[in-house]
Amino acid sequence: MTVFLLCLSLLVLGYIFYGAFVDRIIGSDPSRVTPATTMADGADYVKMHPAKVFLIQLLNIAGLGPIFGPILGALYGPSALIWIVFGAIFAGAVHDQFSGMLSVRHQGKSIPDVVGYQLGNGFKQFMRLFSIVLLLLVGVVFVLGPAKLLGNMTGLAVPAWVAIIFCYYFLATVLPIDKIIGRIYPFFGAVLIFMAVGLITALAVQGYDFYPALTLENLHPKDLPLWPLMFITIACGAISGFHATQSPMMARCLDNEKNGRKIFYGSMIGEAVIALIWATLGMAFYHGSDGLQAALANGGPAAVVNQISTTLLGPAGGLLAIVGVILLPITSGDTAFRSARLIIADFVKLPQAQSIKRLYIALPLFVVGFLISKAPFAVIWRYFGFSNQTLATIVLWAGAAYLIKKGSFHWIATIPATFMTAVCATYLAYAKIGFGLPIDVASIIGVVAAVAALGCFFFAFRKPALVAENA
Repeated sequence: MTVFLLCLSLLVLGYIFYGAFVDRIIGSDPSRVTPATTMADGADYVKMHPAKVFLIQLLNIAGLGPIFGPILGALYGPSALIWIVFGAIFAGAVHDQFSGMLSVRHQGKSIPDVVGYQLGNGFKQFMRLFSIVLLLLVGVVFVLGPAKLLGNMTGLAVPAWVAIIFCYYFLATVLPIDKIIGRIYPFFGAVLIFMAVGLITALAVQGYDFYPALTLENLHPKDLPLWPLMFITIACGAISGFHATQSPMMARCLDNEKNGRKIFYGSMIGEAVIALIWATLGMAFYHGSDGLQAALANGGPAAVVNQISTTLLGPAGGLLAIVGVILLPITSGDTAFRSARLIIADFVKLPQAQSIKRLYIALPLFVVGFLISKAPFAVIWRYFGFSNQTLATIVLWAGAAYLIKKGSFHWIATIPATFMTAVCATYLAYAKIGFGLPIDVASIIGVVAAVAALGCFFFAFRKPALVAENA
């Protein structure tokens, strides 16, 4: 348990010290009026209390990712903990802080526009298409996951639960943000806290060995390469591009820039704590990677969640914990579709204050989402993982560009952007959904791509005059 507490302490210290450092570099200004005031429309631009905004942001980003991803990542052993802790502090939370605060600085614009302001029109157009595809994948993943859990619990057919969840998503997408999301998320947050704290406490009380094999060696039973697969598998909880699509939604509700670190950087650290708990549960409950792999083979991550929750907390507590795991993805899926609506609305310049105009976008969006839901879950998840980390990489480069234009310390974004470029390029070269090359060759390609991206970055902003021109 000592290692777990150490990891937890590092996350807290990372928020206190590194989060404050990042916030100073971004230059949060409490006197600057936010879009929630200047552009209030009663639908999407709605000023809310910072505590409520934080809770909504946390639940938006904490879907199946920080549960299913860390469970699968636990197969690699305790090395997963290092990625969760340091990935969240130095990459994921920085990414979330930039995606939120840059949106605040640009009238609450969606992430394609935010990236476009920093990296140019080409990236903006690419990000529009890429973000919508990712959000549809996220929305569908966060329909199928809870639908399967609910189907196992109730006996009602999974397609019926898919339809019910889609109906809720539709309402949450088109109604003003304070009507459903702003009212029910506090309750969901209480369930989330119970689930996380309850399970890890029960694990300790019942005497489980938290990390049976305390080593940094690759323990994956199928001998899959830790690099780059673990860094793609554990996305939410370490760094996730999906968060960049959610942060602008809360940027439209932020009352003061001084609260930006608490809401954006802080919610990522909160999600990392959830990921840390589930990675630990995966390693401890099954006494190692082999036992976890056997459990995954008999029903996947959803079955693992069910077994861990009911065993550690009993029927009543287990039911609440499972409900928490169901609510987590649902509270990300609804805002995934809502964010997609906002991105499309920004693109076509269609104001969203009137409900009929929100329906113009939402109806066809849900038709496409329903069609995607017919694809196998495993296929959707693989494409989601790669798309997710690619989006995160581009947003980090946008943050680096913003800082270098200002003449600020850009390395807080440049270093994680370079690292994630290597991760994504290596994965694309190695994975079957990419080029299927040997891992050694793929790794070389990944490193070359990262160095080339870094060189292009410095070349693009090589002259002070050019930096001033692009600012």
